[in-house]
Amino acid sequence: MKIKKITALTAALVLGTTLVFAGCSSDKKTTSTDTTSADVQKIKDAGVLKVGVKVDVPKYGLKNTTTGVVEGLEVDIAKAVSKKIFGDENKIETTAVTAKTRGPLLDNGEIDAVIATFTITEERKQSYNFSDPYFTDGVGLLVKKSLGVKEFKDLNGKTIGVAQSSTTKKALEDQATKEGITLKFSEFGSYPEISAALDSGRIDCFSVDASILNGYIDDSKEILAFRTNPQEYGIATKKSNEGLAKLVNEVVAEMKSSGELDKLIAKWEIK
Repeated sequence: MKIKKITALTAALVLGTTLVFAGCSSDKKTTSTDTTSADVQKIKDAGVLKVGVKVDVPKYGLKNTTTGVVEGLEVDIAKAVSKKIFGDENKIETTAVTAKTRGPLLDNGEIDAVIATFTITEERKQSYNFSDPYFTDGVGLLVKKSLGVKEFKDLNGKTIGVAQSSTTKKALEDQATKEGITLKFSEFGSYPEISAALDSGRIDCFSVDASILNGYIDDSKEILAFRTNPQEYGIATKKSNEGLAKLVNEVVAEMKSSGELDKLIAKWEIK
């Protein structure tokens, strides 16, 4: 009887211990959570990151006419985001955007992010999430040398070519008001169109951010020393995609702190 009592007690202790451990295991299982946000998980499930990029801006995003591949700083940044999500930098699908189309394409979900010289403004931040800036530029002016223009005031009465839906026109209008001159504007759908208009004499000046203008300069043209309205470029995502917004901001921060961003800017000779 004594032996049976001890055996029963031992069995009870073992059973109790088993239940305790089982309870701990169950608790651990139920408290374990997946830290991937729903919006990022959706991209993972799709197996590709859809990014809106420029295809006509040398150094930032330009379609290689030989390979058909879009190349530039912003494509390399998109690859870094892809690597953060998938562990593979090549899981990106690029879509050509312009200043006019990038917002609507993001709005309707055709793309997950815009990395396309998209200037961060307080107004735009009401509609989109923006990462911290990955590059800061300023509005510049490209003119034919034969025009004889040397400074901003010399453009009084002249026609300036700008991109549709860009911040350039407003920046130049404000500057013109300060300096007491009058400007005319002609808006175009793409930078190559503005460049062609300058070549043909339909406009007197091509204006956009100075580093973009560097891709359109030749022996007959020059960029004036004038700069106005600092432009900070950020990665834009939908307001509802907060997880993706956090992730892309982490990528920009990591690229800055590691020096990788500076290396890419040097690689593409952006200045």
